[in-house]
Amino acid sequence: MELGDVVRRRRMVRAYDPDRPVPQRVVTRALEHATRAPSAGFSQGWDFVVLSSEEERGRFWSAATDPAARERMDPWLRGVMSAPCLVVCLSDRQAYLERYAEPDKGRTDRDEARWPVPYWDVDTGMAALLMLLTAVDEGLGGLFFGVPAERVTQTLTALGAPADRRVVGVVAMGYAAPDRDRRSPSLRRGRRPVAEVAHRGRFGTPWEEGVDGP
Repeated sequence: MELGDVVRRRRMVRAYDPDRPVPQRVVTRALEHATRAPSAGFSQGWDFVVLSSEEERGRFWSAATDPAARERMDPWLRGVMSAPCLVVCLSDRQAYLERYAEPDKGRTDRDEARWPVPYWDVDTGMAALLMLLTAVDEGLGGLFFGVPAERVTQTLTALGAPADRRVVGVVAMGYAAPDRDRRSPSLRRGRRPVAEVAHRGRFGTPWEEGVDGP
């Protein structure tokens, strides 16, 4: 599939066929692509925990969701829980602080305040996007969702992950179930056009296709 087609077809899929597992080669390809994401200083401060068995996913959902929420089982949660594969994306802040304390970077104080934004989270998010695009390229659907702040600690424990990791988000992958998948009502807001979000030279000057810059 052409890159443009993959980008245009990508959307958040919220319901899956639980009886069609994601082929292992697809998961491997998605992970390989994730490792091609950019990272500051080539720090690569990310880890991806793949949950593909019913037991593994059940352990995740028990830790990541409130029992009352699972009891209510609203359509969103019911749909996402049908995904046969989950990839929990973890960022490692310390890997970046240590990398930038090396001689070629020289930030030996390891001061997090030097970072304008937490690039460990940004880079892990870009890796997650590459997984989503890979799923589309393979004819599957994907969804990126977060873990509630109050459930992060027990989720890390359930995964056996170090306590200093941050759950940036989770990529769900699987074959879409069109009869149960519902597009988000938020899409009614419409997509902001390029001329509205892109600025030429300075903020407030709209980007116009076909107009040469100075």
